[in-house]
Amino acid sequence: FHCSEKSCICACILKNLHTCLVSSVIINLNVSFRRTQSLHGPSPVTTFGPKACMLQNPHAVMHIQDPASQRLTWNKPPKSVLVIKKIRDATLLQPFKELCIFLTEVKNMIVYVEKKVLEDPAISGDENFGAITKKFCTFREDLDDISNRVDFIICLGGDGTLLYASSLFQESVPPVMAFHLGSLGFLTPFKFDTYQSQVTQIIEGNAAIVLRSRLKVRVLKENWEKKARVDEKGIILTNGDIENSRKVVQYQVLNEVVVDRGPSSYLSNVDLFLDGHLITTVQGDGVIVSTPTGSTAYAVAAGASMIHPNVPAIMITPICPHSLSFRPIVVPAGVELKIMLSRDARNTAWVSFDGRKRQEICHGDSITITTSCFPVPSICFRDPVNDWFESLAQCLHWNVRKKQNYLSSEDEEF
Repeated sequence: FHCSEKSCICACILKNLHTCLVSSVIINLNVSFRRTQSLHGPSPVTTFGPKACMLQNPHAVMHIQDPASQRLTWNKPPKSVLVIKKIRDATLLQPFKELCIFLTEVKNMIVYVEKKVLEDPAISGDENFGAITKKFCTFREDLDDISNRVDFIICLGGDGTLLYASSLFQESVPPVMAFHLGSLGFLTPFKFDTYQSQVTQIIEGNAAIVLRSRLKVRVLKENWEKKARVDEKGIILTNGDIENSRKVVQYQVLNEVVVDRGPSSYLSNVDLFLDGHLITTVQGDGVIVSTPTGSTAYAVAAGASMIHPNVPAIMITPICPHSLSFRPIVVPAGVELKIMLSRDARNTAWVSFDGRKRQEICHGDSITITTSCFPVPSICFRDPVNDWFESLAQCLHWNVRKKQNYLSSEDEEF
């Protein structure tokens, strides 16, 4: 992922390339982490019969990291860390204070904390902790740019803290270490009991990472406004010419983009385009466009399959479609999706991004979605595969059922 020249570190995969037909797999040089077999399939043969072959297209090459060999390393020792804590959660006060004291006093790190976190009376009123907070660097969301100041991130809370960390960085994201101190914890593999040794291990650069792809979303809104006309006496006339102005906003989304019918009682009616071609019209409560990471969130509740975060894909899941045959689909990560209100839609639609920035979509507006080139490097407790299946078992109780009894030879006679 992207490395800024102004940043003192670049968390990256060790740079030994293994070239395949449609992928370049980045492999770690450390023998102790080397796998004898890649988790990706073998390179297919590109000749078909005696005379046919595949046309070589350099624009079709996709860079995919092998999950078995993704390791974190530092170009320079990390000096700054962003600590994200769930706001006004009393259960997180003690872990937050312990971690900040450890980072500042023991590890001599520069700690960044959001300003509204320190405005919590339980923190601002603690005189003993006051000497530590004076050493913090503070920032405000949407006002201060910390993208080139933070070397890595530590999240204290649930999955929402990781989503929030993603929203703070619209381009390159520092490595994220997430502690499970919330309710679900599907994306937070670390336990806080042994935080000192675990944080030390990360600072030393000894950890596996999983690159969680994000969606690059572009919302274009057609703002139709009436130009008020003023007469000679200065009286504003209500009728006037209609002026069109466009507003474009971009977002980086880790889980999903949700388009729904909002407060209306009518079905949502939106057109779905793929690379400029109309593929279907969604008639129902809405549609979810999710990353593989988001496939285990809202999408799975709507009947979608669960996709490992290393699979390069985008999932499209309808929400309560008024059709018996509209099933969730998975499309390649490189496609461009576009969502617009249908001409005959009876009402507007509403869109949200990772559950935030909710806004109304009217006729003429469009939502363009594709895979971002700025993933979230999430630090693993063990490795990308084991962590994912552990989360499926512990958080979602995947395939949990009472086991069938053993059938003895005497029972077989009956």
